Amino acid sequence: MNTSDPSFLAKMEQQSREQQKRFIGHIANRLGRGGAGDSRKPEHPYRGAPEFWNRYELTHEERIERFMGNWRAAGGHTERVAGWEELSGVVTRILQEHGAQSTIRHDLPELAGLRLEQQLPELAHRVWNGQDPDASLAAAAYTDAGIVLVDDAVAYTGSLVVTSSAEKGRSVSLLPNLLIAIVPTERMKTRLGEVMGRLSCSAGEGLPAGVHFISGPSRSSDIENDLTIGVHGPGIAYALIVG
Repeated sequence: MNTSDPSFLAKMEQQSREQQKRFIGHIANRLGRGGAGDSRKPEHPYRGAPEFWNRYELTHEERIERFMGNWRAAGGHTERVAGWEELSGVVTRILQEHGAQSTIRHDLPELAGLRLEQQLPELAHRVWNGQDPDASLAAAAYTDAGIVLVDDAVAYTGSLVVTSSAEKGRSVSLLPNLLIAIVPTERMKTRLGEVMGRLSCSAGEGLPAGVHFISGPSRSSDIENDLTIGVHGPGIAYALIVG
């Protein structure tokens, strides 16, 4: 039999579709939906999170406290910094404590204000260059510390939200072993849904190149449940709460 013959292929296609219909029909009957011929869309009266969860809200200080507790529980480090004036000294101390020899940061004015080039002139400092992302990517792979300004933080899950753009390469928060994330207190949210809602509303203006959720240092486990830190991302993660 010529298996490339059109009539043979059409016959096999028909048999396959009939078998699929019988299979789906069996499942539909077991679910009480009237068989495969019943193409009605199942009722689904609820969309998204339930109303009680949408109303759930923590106070400003509760959000900060909950986030810090969850971040530490995931193996991360976190500190509260009074203001931007003190932040440079805290970042400098962390870099020195971990023996960092190089840094890479997002190309943002807030991070330029840390003046790390002046604070630690003996270190090699690099700024993510969206005009030459390949070179920045290669540099990030061999850099000790990545410094980012987060877009949001979620208290209930202890997660940071960092978006990608020409000025904010994903590799800055992914490849260096030490991550230092700056979290302004006004960007702290109670629920993840608040972040997703904002992203949904901004879709008409163009979504970011990537949206990344970071919940502490990288944690990987194999089938034998052996936990390894820092394989698929930073092994040391700081969240500095500013304000």
